[in-house]
Amino acid sequence: METKSIKAFGTEAAEAPLQTLDIKRRAVQAHDVEIEILYCGICHSDLHSARNEWHGTIYPIVPGHEIVGRVVKVGDHVKNFKVGQLAGVGCMVDSCRECEHCKEGLEQFCDPGNTLTFNSPDVHLGGQTFGGYSQSIVVDENYVLHISDKLDLAGVAPLLCAGITTYSPLKHWKVGPGQKVGVVGIGGLGHMGIKLAKAMGAHVVVFTTSLSKTEDAKRLGADEVVLSTDPEQMAKHAKSLNFILDCVSAEHDIDAYLNLLKVDGTLTLVGAPMEPLPVTSFSLLMGRRSFSGSNIGGIAETQEMLDFCAAHNITADIEIIGVDEVNNAYERLLKGDIKYRFVIDMASLK
Repeated sequence: METKSIKAFGTEAAEAPLQTLDIKRRAVQAHDVEIEILYCGICHSDLHSARNEWHGTIYPIVPGHEIVGRVVKVGDHVKNFKVGQLAGVGCMVDSCRECEHCKEGLEQFCDPGNTLTFNSPDVHLGGQTFGGYSQSIVVDENYVLHISDKLDLAGVAPLLCAGITTYSPLKHWKVGPGQKVGVVGIGGLGHMGIKLAKAMGAHVVVFTTSLSKTEDAKRLGADEVVLSTDPEQMAKHAKSLNFILDCVSAEHDIDAYLNLLKVDGTLTLVGAPMEPLPVTSFSLLMGRRSFSGSNIGGIAETQEMLDFCAAHNITADIEIIGVDEVNNAYERLLKGDIKYRFVIDMASLK
């Protein structure tokens, strides 16, 4: 297959810093869209993958699955995209398309396994897929998303992961007006959960371990802010919440939050703690409560989320950096030194 060489930013080893690399992209095929990448968000999974902390990385790796840019070429059979349009690519660039989940628009749960935007087997060129820390990307149009020109483009980039990760469970569990919804943690995921739950019409209660985040939580849309380390504040919300979106990726007390749910309430985990989280059976039994998890969304739902955000003027709170700042951004990410997502200006990749 014909290829072309482009510049990217990645690493050859877990212990090595990210640096400029040359990678190959396939030539545009009949159903493909080629996108010049303008911005790419940094997700915590980029860092985990680059440093092989999840023990599955194949090197070299080019991270990045929060991609927005402009269409520069389309294949002969492409129907839904034209040169010059804005477009985005999220966490997936393909799936089997035949299993029950793919047919239901739930490609994130593809039975054989979907093709991730980076570090997944590349069925076209062999080797691994390369992500959005690069000049351009070629993707089948069925996995490309339309991006509104009404929003700040850099602020849209994190919606492709953080946005859909929080939107999907809120939508699935039918969050809306008249409901009291908790959001645990104010970070890259949590700040999006606050904005989206508020836009859906819910009364939003934010739980944080840091009093210093109170004003920011309210700026983001919280109706109430609770210091989760204060038993009295927590007790005031006992058995009062319809739904809780748990965005914390560190060890924490799940029972403390389950006990805040009404009968038939649900707590959904979207954070990814590395250690098991113990749950007391009676925290579930006494209120017919549910403890669940959620993982991004399908392509159609991701488009729905992008359209919802455009209609409600929602973007991520970001700090724009150049590629030469990515290694430092990773270190800051580990310290929580960001409000709330880093986005790379890919024009800085020379």
